[in-house]
Amino acid sequence: MRIVGNGRTGEAGESGGREDGQLRGATTGTRTTLLLARHGETVWHAENRYAGLTDVALTERGRAQAEALGRWAAAHPVDAVWTSTLSRAAATAEPACRALGLAARREPALRECDFGVVEGRTFAEFAVTDPQRAEAFRADPVGHPFPEAEDPRTAAARGSAALRRIAAAHEGERVLVVAHNTLLRLALCRLLSIPLEHYRRIFPQLRNAAVSEIRMEGPSTALVSLNVPCES
Repeated sequence: MRIVGNGRTGEAGESGGREDGQLRGATTGTRTTLLLARHGETVWHAENRYAGLTDVALTERGRAQAEALGRWAAAHPVDAVWTSTLSRAAATAEPACRALGLAARREPALRECDFGVVEGRTFAEFAVTDPQRAEAFRADPVGHPFPEAEDPRTAAARGSAALRRIAAAHEGERVLVVAHNTLLRLALCRLLSIPLEHYRRIFPQLRNAAVSEIRMEGPSTALVSLNVPCES
């Protein structure tokens, strides 16, 4: 699967500075490959509870998925590893770092979205207490986000800007980026010029510890593969 974005620049949030000042903020046209992976399964996964900023632990299966990602990384060229600051992402990246002899770098802007009042709850639970807002979210999750949640447009801007900065810092290299389901889907839509309100339809989910490859060259982004499994 390959989708090429139109590479629009200057959109809100995409030209801002790095939170901790460590990365350059502009690309120069050299192709960089980002290997995007969602963290492994967490203890809230079985009940499909929303895990945003809560530091939820990996399950035994999630740790096994992380080990599989590590084996995949050892068998493919990877020059650097970046993760969000949440422990489930760092724990998922650890086997790859161990196999590659690399230290993961942390990026606060790769953290998951804040899901507001549904944090730790299922969608079904939310729909029982607030059916009108639940239906509005189903129809347009960007125009009608969960109450008290982060604006998805803000999340898309910070996530896509972080990926651009990482690509700029590793020109011509292959970088493993371990982050989160909703944040990465929104960032992909932003980078590929897909309307954000369609993110749940176009990308129903990023599977745990599967790899999605994008290539970034200057302002352009191409989607090369989606949800490639690492588990045998």
